[in-house]
Amino acid sequence: MSQTKKSDQRILIYRLGSLGDTIVALPCLHKVAEAFPDAERYVLTNFPVSTKAAPLEAILANSGLIDGAIPYPVGLRSISKLLALSWRLRKFGASTLIYLSAPRGEFSVYRDIVFFFLCGFTRIIGAPTTKDLRLCRRDPDTGELEPECVRLSRTIADLGAVDLENPASWDLRLTAQEREVAAQIIAPFNGRPYIAINMGGKDPAKLWGEANWSWLLDDLAGDLGGYGLLVVGAPDDAACVAPITQHWPSEVVNACGRLLPRESAAALQDARLFIGHDSGPLHLAAACGVTCVGLFGDVNEPRQWHPYGARHTIIHRTEGIASIRVDEVAAAARAALLASTAAMRAPQ
Repeated sequence: MSQTKKSDQRILIYRLGSLGDTIVALPCLHKVAEAFPDAERYVLTNFPVSTKAAPLEAILANSGLIDGAIPYPVGLRSISKLLALSWRLRKFGASTLIYLSAPRGEFSVYRDIVFFFLCGFTRIIGAPTTKDLRLCRRDPDTGELEPECVRLSRTIADLGAVDLENPASWDLRLTAQEREVAAQIIAPFNGRPYIAINMGGKDPAKLWGEANWSWLLDDLAGDLGGYGLLVVGAPDDAACVAPITQHWPSEVVNACGRLLPRESAAALQDARLFIGHDSGPLHLAAACGVTCVGLFGDVNEPRQWHPYGARHTIIHRTEGIASIRVDEVAAAARAALLASTAAMRAPQ
């Protein structure tokens, strides 16, 4: 294991992406905090234009895992912007950089290394300089890719093993205030058990379709209608909630646009089940320990971006998400809810 330096008063973590990308990197961020407990930890990250893409700082703020964020202009084409970023990073005054990038080509990785070296970083941990570290390994039996969180963990092996099975590695460290906001949102359930869903997202290719969601809820309402129903999402997802959930017999809470990402996590953590497609809220629910049913289409290969853990049921159709049938999602939801309830009742 690499020894941390006492002189590391500040370190920089390079991680781009949005909500789901941040959750995937969460165990590694915990490892970095463990390895550099006394350092100021800042993240160099993008600030997405899309209102549906929560920036990394909004997910990790108040967690103690980072102390702040430095904007990274995605697609640096302007020499002036490149020089401005270089000047800011030099002024930042850190010599250690943790490289937690998504899979990239060899040229991009070495270009990044040169750039960060010129910015004053003399110690770069995690840069995937081999093909094995740059890409997720493929299972020789199933042909499926390893989860991205596993690959990321391998890249920072110098800091020690990352325990992906430990719930603490996925802990968002929610605050009392965030939990209180969430408690007010789910108060209409009056303490009754509830399930949660997310139907929206910023990528149309990942959406299952409003008609499918309506049919699914009509199917589940017959025997699961006693559960409350929490719907999470962005503000522009709110309008479709009422027509899709109109036949749900119990209380429906439309939380779309009403909660910050960490408050959404607090609202999700007591859900008995989460159903959603390949999007940030699915990863958020999984990180909170909620049993999930995830719907994936042809945007990504199986397993790489699935939520980590054996308790989740993933329906992945490489021919497209539209090919996923309502009846198979309903069956998966009932089975997952039964398993989740049994696990809650099992002696600890």
